[in-house]
Amino acid sequence: MHILLNSISIKGFLLYGPPGCGKTLIAQAVANEAGVNFIHIKGPELLNKYDGESELALRTIFSRARTCSPCILFFDELLTELDGNDQREGVYVIAATNRPKVMDKAILRPGRLGTHMYVPLPNQEQREMILKALSRNKPLDVDVDLGAIARSEACANLNGSDLKRMVRFSFFYEC
Repeated sequence: MHILLNSISIKGFLLYGPPGCGKTLIAQAVANEAGVNFIHIKGPELLNKYDGESELALRTIFSRARTCSPCILFFDELLTELDGNDQREGVYVIAATNRPKVMDKAILRPGRLGTHMYVPLPNQEQREMILKALSRNKPLDVDVDLGAIARSEACANLNGSDLKRMVRFSFFYEC
């Protein structure tokens, strides 16, 4: 997280990785840690079939961001071009995608989203931390070993969303 906070002066960077690995959570955590506002925009919210509507939506979003700056503007599944970098005083952009190779290279250049960070599937230690965080306020039986669950072969390729679903499912059936 400190790497992201130190990079915030760059004005924009890209988080990429498989779905459900925590890109959105990382962006929210950076905003919380930096003590700035967080605006979450889903990529499809910007897309419009009518000429000029997408550009208008993007201008409106940046205008809103400037009024509540300092803030982090988080684009989830961003596949559109960012312009007006010089008009983004106090507005920092974090974007996320599962498919960075299909993004327009102009978006990825320095000054827009020049810093890129891969968010992989969690390792065993990270899975255990995620499981502990997800079950923090839930009554766990003394026999439940979250570390053993995180180390199990069944969890080896699970992402944060999968682990969340697993915890919800197990507590649903526990009741």
